[in-house]
Amino acid sequence: MADQQRLTFEAWSAGARHVSSGGLRVATYDVHGSPGAGDPVVTYLHGYPSSSLDVEPVAALLAPDVPVLALDFPGFGASDKPVGHPWSVAACADAVEAAWADRGVTEAVLVAHDYGVSPAQELLARSAEGRSTVVLRGVVWHNGGIYADLHRPTVGQQLLLDPDHGAEVAAAITPELFRSGVEVTWGERVPLDECTVAQMWDSMAAGGGVARAHELLHYVAERRRFADRWAGAMETTELPSWFVWGDLDPVSGAHMVERVETRVPGARIVRLADVGHWPTLEAPSECAAALVEALEA
Repeated sequence: MADQQRLTFEAWSAGARHVSSGGLRVATYDVHGSPGAGDPVVTYLHGYPSSSLDVEPVAALLAPDVPVLALDFPGFGASDKPVGHPWSVAACADAVEAAWADRGVTEAVLVAHDYGVSPAQELLARSAEGRSTVVLRGVVWHNGGIYADLHRPTVGQQLLLDPDHGAEVAAAITPELFRSGVEVTWGERVPLDECTVAQMWDSMAAGGGVARAHELLHYVAERRRFADRWAGAMETTELPSWFVWGDLDPVSGAHMVERVETRVPGARIVRLADVGHWPTLEAPSECAAALVEALEA
């Protein structure tokens, strides 16, 4: 992935199809393939501070007839980013359901990374409660705060979480500071992909999103509030689960997946010893292989 010319966020967002959810326009994408009767639709839930574009390297490795649906969560990418909006994980899960309804999706396999693991856990909880119109067939998890007490925010995130100065910190973020924040979470397998970091920045900067960086960390507090509900849904689901995980991630790395090894019976765990926080970007082959297994399960 080192410095290759990936699809730009500008080109990616030009293909967005907007759906309405919670009074906001949410950007959704048919990455390739199209839903058919009985076909599980791969649904990608992206991380902070990036966008749905992160799935592109993995989707490129799948058969062209595999339907892949992605969305930019409210406040991210090409979705609406209004000032002072009450962001929530529940609203993100609602946006996923709105995207499914728009496409007529009846079955799905979730792929969740970072920020996206919390909406995925919420969707699992709703499914267990009989509150989902879509049948979930499996989940592929990538590095994220699936256990709130083990999440270790970066120094930059800690500054953004300051209730008195977070807005000032967000306003002061530059492309160089943004890059340094990504760099500390990157692994050793491949060099930091400068093109990819530039697209992350562009996705966040679109629509004034950089100034919302502190607000979009709402999920840190929500994970603590809903820890039992979300971790419980993940641990007790009967759905097949894959954890393709970068051990070198300082935020949610080896220390996070080691708990999975003891608490999620039957999970397929692929630990990537030389990968950091971004498996879809640093190790797309392993991510795609797990997804193929999930679709065939």
